[in-house]
Amino acid sequence: MDLVLNLADEWVLDAAWAKLLPASRFSSACTSSTLGFANQTISNVEKLALCGAPGKEVSWLPRDNIIRQIVSLYILTYIGILLLYFSCASFSYYFLFNKDLKKHPLYLKNQVKLEIQSSLRAFPWLDLLTLPWFVLEVRGYTRVYDRWDEYGLWYLIFSVPLFLVFTDMCIYWVHRIEHHPSLYKHVHKPHHKWIVPTPFASHAFHPLDGYAQSLPYHIFPCIFPLNKLMFLALFGFVNLWSIMIHDSDMINNTGWELYINGPAHHTLHHLHFTCNYGQYFTTFDRLFSSFREPQAKDDPLLEARNRMSAKVIKPTKAE
Repeated sequence: MDLVLNLADEWVLDAAWAKLLPASRFSSACTSSTLGFANQTISNVEKLALCGAPGKEVSWLPRDNIIRQIVSLYILTYIGILLLYFSCASFSYYFLFNKDLKKHPLYLKNQVKLEIQSSLRAFPWLDLLTLPWFVLEVRGYTRVYDRWDEYGLWYLIFSVPLFLVFTDMCIYWVHRIEHHPSLYKHVHKPHHKWIVPTPFASHAFHPLDGYAQSLPYHIFPCIFPLNKLMFLALFGFVNLWSIMIHDSDMINNTGWELYINGPAHHTLHHLHFTCNYGQYFTTFDRLFSSFREPQAKDDPLLEARNRMSAKVIKPTKAE
């Protein structure tokens, strides 16, 4: 996130912070009446950092001020998740989600609206819970690194499957523990309100649920070195994946469903609750006996279309 924060500072936030908290308002060194005294006590370099170049205002809070970083990161994260959620979920809903599923008996009235409202309620709290991890990163307390060759090309490539396997393993257990009766109704049940989900259900959860399942993504770079750009790419990917697996598409008979936990597996999870807890792979579901292989007969679209047919073909009254 420090890359995002640096770009945002350069393009927008430096000017915004300077307008909100200008250094000239708070520092006597920047006023003409005390300029002589300031010249005797601070260097030109220090004055430039504090007051900005002539004609260019800077903020009283420098870029590395933790308060400024916290506020900036909160705003950037909130804007980012809104843009990602609405752009990608809308694309998936309008171009991939089969609208016949809305005729399924377990599809709720005004469900898309309810999913969006649930997501919008969760985002501010999820952002707040996630914020300390991003602050740790931008202040240098994680193992993210800048140069592509810092740990070698082979490690750079290897870090991708390592990230996916590590986070998949952790999320499997977080997700499965959330299904324990003592936690389920308090934390995870709101997400299972959507039995036939749309892509807008991807982030429609209790904030603690979303935070718990996101923890492995933040813990990974505290343990393993990870390139900063790679981390951003992977973080974007996992959010896209979460949206994609909620399109209720029952893809099967490809061979990949034995290994990849895709939309079909997650559709079964929403329908039956006690299977397919993994995020990307089926490995841990198969190891711990919670794997359910997608089959054509399980497709919720069949029940939706049967219901549509039943409405079209109505029995006539006997004369």
